[in-house]
Amino acid sequence: TASMSHLRRVLFRSGATSMPFDNYLGDKLDTIEYLDAMLSDPSSGLDLPAAAIVETVQGEGGLNVASFTWLQRLEKVCRAHDMLLIIDDIQAGCGRTGTFFSFDNAGISPDIVTLSKSLSGFGLPFAVTLIKPEYDKWKPGEHNGTFRGNNHAFVTAEKAISHYWSDDSFCNEIARKGDYLAQRLQEIVDRHGKERLMAKGRGMMRGIECGNGDIAGAISNCAFENNMIIETSGSEDQVVKCLPPLTITDAELDEGLDILDKAVGQVMRELGRKAA
Repeated sequence: TASMSHLRRVLFRSGATSMPFDNYLGDKLDTIEYLDAMLSDPSSGLDLPAAAIVETVQGEGGLNVASFTWLQRLEKVCRAHDMLLIIDDIQAGCGRTGTFFSFDNAGISPDIVTLSKSLSGFGLPFAVTLIKPEYDKWKPGEHNGTFRGNNHAFVTAEKAISHYWSDDSFCNEIARKGDYLAQRLQEIVDRHGKERLMAKGRGMMRGIECGNGDIAGAISNCAFENNMIIETSGSEDQVVKCLPPLTITDAELDEGLDILDKAVGQVMRELGRKAA
């Protein structure tokens, strides 16, 4: 369940074996049972991996969301087969899904967690790898290098964490905005094409599944023409991806969603005319 193996860029897949994500095949297959069966059978062709790497919400993979139950069962499989559980929280972490870690409410205890992206709180290059003490084999000063450590980013990261995460107020504000974002995206889907579009995601990591990359790309281009940059993700770039700043104001969020609403409407109307 290596998160990199779900990327569309084959270059990054070397050394990782891809296993199906939560609900990848719908109700047809329990993907955790499938993983456990593959690991339990020495003739399955799957070598026992050192770890399972997973995003709780797949960023580049198209905003697919792992349920908390699925994550709990994945952890049990890892423990049963003496594998480490690694959570890739580079996109989904640092409050993006509502809590600081995307798995905070999932009832799991990963062995390793990766963090980056907004961690610096100031747009500076900054990343950390969190390791449980029993697995931390680095000796003091051993993990170093010429370009390791951005002093400016250390200062801004500490300030951001102490300012925004000293209590639950910021977390609650993200949850409120995330619920509103979900509501607005669902309204856009219902208004312009609920037969072809689907709102998806968690917290402030949400988007619209468009079925194919042509539709999503056209929506992104239309939004750009109206002064908003919005990216796409998924195996075929078929998901319009909304990752607004966590500190965005309500007015700014509405402005962006209004532009997205207009873009989706324009593209879907054009598709309707072509189909007619």
